Amino acid sequence: MLSTADQVPSDQWRTPPKNGGWCAAEIIAHLIMVERSVVGSADRVVQHPPRRFTRLQRLHFPLVLVEARLVKRQSPLPVDPEMLSEKEIMLAQLRDIRERMLAFLDETKERNLGVYRWRHPFLGSLSAYEWFEMVARHELRHEKQMRQIAVGYRKP
Repeated sequence: MLSTADQVPSDQWRTPPKNGGWCAAEIIAHLIMVERSVVGSADRVVQHPPRRFTRLQRLHFPLVLVEARLVKRQSPLPVDPEMLSEKEIMLAQLRDIRERMLAFLDETKERNLGVYRWRHPFLGSLSAYEWFEMVARHELRHEKQMRQIAVGYRKP
């Protein structure tokens, strides 16, 4: 994602693509918000004994759907316009939340995070490990979107 975002010119960072949709800054703001939410939820959930979920409650849609851009979804977290900033600042914020996520995984590496679950707005109940997989697939989804934006800016 970071190398693809680097291909978007700084002066075009907040310019929406001609075909509509989010600009590069909005994509990065969205990723920051989602990843902060996941890490914050994981931090809270592991502070308590794991809740029991029935087999039925543990069912969820396949995580591969997150990566596929076949179905457009409206984000349950609207992009906060206050987060839109200069390219370098936003990419640094994305790196910071990534470092926090990796630190969380390192801090909890001796624990079984698979027993901790909470609901995703579209997919269903995910374990902590599935949430972190979802974050990776979510980034891949938006990296494809960012690539389309970057290519669009290179055209005369």
